[in-house]
Amino acid sequence: MQVSIACTEHNLKSRNGEDRLLSKQSSTAPNVVNAARARFRTVAIIARSLGTFTPQHPISLKESTAKQTGMKYRNLGKSGLRVSCLGLGTWVTFGGQISDEVAERLMTIAYESGVNLFDTAEVYAAGKAEVILGSIIKKKGWRRSSLVITTKLYWGGKAETERGLSRKHIIEEIVRAMTHVINQGMAMYWGTSRWSAMEIMEAYSVARQFNMIPPVCEQAEYHLFQREKVEVQLPELYHKIGVGAMTWSPLACGIISGKYGNGVPESSRASLKCYQWLKERIVSEEGRKQQNKLKDLSPVAERLGCTLPQLAVAWCLRNEGVSSVLLGSSTPEQLIENLGAIQVLPKMTSHVVTEIDNILRNKPYSKKDYRS
Repeated sequence: MQVSIACTEHNLKSRNGEDRLLSKQSSTAPNVVNAARARFRTVAIIARSLGTFTPQHPISLKESTAKQTGMKYRNLGKSGLRVSCLGLGTWVTFGGQISDEVAERLMTIAYESGVNLFDTAEVYAAGKAEVILGSIIKKKGWRRSSLVITTKLYWGGKAETERGLSRKHIIEEIVRAMTHVINQGMAMYWGTSRWSAMEIMEAYSVARQFNMIPPVCEQAEYHLFQREKVEVQLPELYHKIGVGAMTWSPLACGIISGKYGNGVPESSRASLKCYQWLKERIVSEEGRKQQNKLKDLSPVAERLGCTLPQLAVAWCLRNEGVSSVLLGSSTPEQLIENLGAIQVLPKMTSHVVTEIDNILRNKPYSKKDYRS
């Protein structure tokens, strides 16, 4: 199954962690990064076909997998597409931080655990991540129709004609482009990533006005310290136009893993020169406050019989408005640990959630909450 998603961003001069996360991921293409810092930027995510694979063994992801692993499947927004509530992302890792052999092992663990959603982007490792992902699928002989592959467009190459969403790169207008992609059979659905609620509504209105295909989901950052968009803005869009949420960075780029509780270890990602922005976030005053809150959350995790990362991922999953949480792992052990969050999900009672909210003290409130 192929899915397409489109996104727009404004005012990227803020240089917050989220913006830097995207700009740092392609240090080999400075022209692309500079273009991405423009005041108005459009990004498209497309889940597209990686080619026609002839499986050596007719393996498919069966519904029985859910019974064996506990994996849960949810509709992507109000569309008919069913995705695993946990997906595997490839940013930083595939084609970069890990070898192809480790990448294959990670995908195998995810697949055998019931994961059917794999996320990548054309800019990840300068396109290598997409190639590696496709090669593994072909090698393993997994039936293409059993998988949902999402990828992102915008930063394709260094030349002006190799990036962006103009007619030269794909098609002039995003909604028309995504409709074209679907009509051509390259994708089945499309959605947005890092778009504002207003922009998503505008895309929906344009699609309806000109009899085109509207988006079905928004890909947004969501974790214990980033809540506003997913908990306040997206639920309203879901009820109005059926747009669901596919979230990323459940561990806040590793901050919630607990590894930075006593500073920045030399072997960690934040110690690398190209991740100076992450180190600055960790050692900042706000970063120290976050680490203190994580220490307060540790007894909760211990009481539930899980690790802090498992608690954090399960906390994301407890939000029924989230269709799938994308995991990023560099080792099989880390992936297996994070997949274990499925077993913690039933323990996320209203009492536990309230206890976590009291520790975090950052629960966002909608206008409806204020009126009541």
